[in-house]
Amino acid sequence: MYKILFVDDDIALRNVVSEYFNERQYDIICTASAVKTIDYLKSTSIDCVILDVDLPDSNGFELCTSIRQFSSVPIIFLSCYTENDDRIKGFLSGGDDYVSKPFSLKELELRINVRIRRRYENQPPELLKFGELTIDTGRLMVIYHGMEYAFPRLEFDILTFFAHHPNQLFTYEQLYDNIWKQPINESRHNLQARIGKVRKKLCDICPEKEYIRTVRHKGYLFVP
Repeated sequence: MYKILFVDDDIALRNVVSEYFNERQYDIICTASAVKTIDYLKSTSIDCVILDVDLPDSNGFELCTSIRQFSSVPIIFLSCYTENDDRIKGFLSGGDDYVSKPFSLKELELRINVRIRRRYENQPPELLKFGELTIDTGRLMVIYHGMEYAFPRLEFDILTFFAHHPNQLFTYEQLYDNIWKQPINESRHNLQARIGKVRKKLCDICPEKEYIRTVRHKGYLFVP
C-alpha cells in the first residue's frame, strides 16, 4: 500500500482524489497548507507528494524547496497554469513531475507509480554499521562478528527502520505509519509481538548488547 500526501486547499478536489485512491487501496492523506505539510512530512514516511502550486500560506515552489532540505520524496506538481515558465520553476525547485489541471485521475495514478518505482529502484544498498553489528540492506542480512543471519522481510524492515533513526523514540502509531505505511489497525499486542521477535533474534545473536529498548507506555528506540 503506497502512502500518498495530497496538498491542495480545494476541498471538493481533495474529496474526489481521496475517494479515487482509497478505492484503489492507496493510503492517501490530505493537507491544505504549507505548515501542516511540513509537519506531516517530518513525522511520517510518505511515498509520494502531490502538490498544488497555489496554497493559502505559501506557493508550491517555495514549499517544494523547503521539503527538499530534508526529504527526497517524489513530488508531482498540480497547477491550472500551463506556461513553460511555471513548469521550469517546478523542476528547478526540486519537483519530479508536473500535471496541469484539469487532469485525469488515472494519468495521475500512473505518474505516481512511475515516480515511486524509480525512487525505490534507484536507492543503493547500504551497510549500516554499529560496532560489530552490520545490517546489509542489499542482501537483507544481519552480520555479527562475521556470522550472517537472515531475517524475514517485515522483521528486517523493522530493524532497518530503527537503525536509520538511532536514539529516536517512536510510538506504536509512528511505527505503523513508517513501516506498515498505514494507520494502526491491528492490536497493540500484534505490534509488540513483531518487535519482540526482532529483539529476541538480536539478543540471541549478540546477547551482550540490547539494541532495541522499550520505553514504558511510550514506545521503542534503537540504541547503537
